[in-house]
Amino acid sequence: MAMTMHVDIVSAEKALFSGPAEMVTAPGELGELGILPRHSQLLTRLKPGQVRVRLQGGEEQLFYVSGGLLEVQPSLVTILSDTAERARDLDEASAQAAKQRAEQVIAAHQGDFDYARAKAELAEAIAQLQAIEKLRKLRKAG
Repeated sequence: MAMTMHVDIVSAEKALFSGPAEMVTAPGELGELGILPRHSQLLTRLKPGQVRVRLQGGEEQLFYVSGGLLEVQPSLVTILSDTAERARDLDEASAQAAKQRAEQVIAAHQGDFDYARAKAELAEAIAQLQAIEKLRKLRKAG
C-alpha cells in the first residue's frame, strides 16, 4: 500500500476536496510542483492553473485554481485559493468567452490597468481551458 498524505483544497466559497492522496501537483509561480508524502515544509504562491490529486489506486482528480497559496507539512497539503473548481464543473463556453474578451482588451491596449487585468483574466481562462482539455484526455484514456 502506497504512503499517503492528507490534502485539503479550499476556495473562498467552499471546501472542494479533503482526503488522502498519494501525490499532488500544483502550479507554483516558478514552475509546477510535485508533492509526495513526507515532503519538506513549504509555503508558496500559486499561479492560475490545474491542481492534480492522485488518489490511492491511481485515480486522478483535477481542479482549477485562480492562484492562491500552497502549504506543505510532512503529512498535510493545504491549497487555499480565492476561486477553485473541480475541472468537471468548469464551463468551457464561459472560459472561451472570457479568453476572447481578454484578448480583445489586450489588443486594444488602452490603459495599463485594463491591460494588466486583461492579462490576468486571460491567464485564468487559459488555465481553465487547459484543465478541461486534461480532463477530456483522462476520460478518453480511462
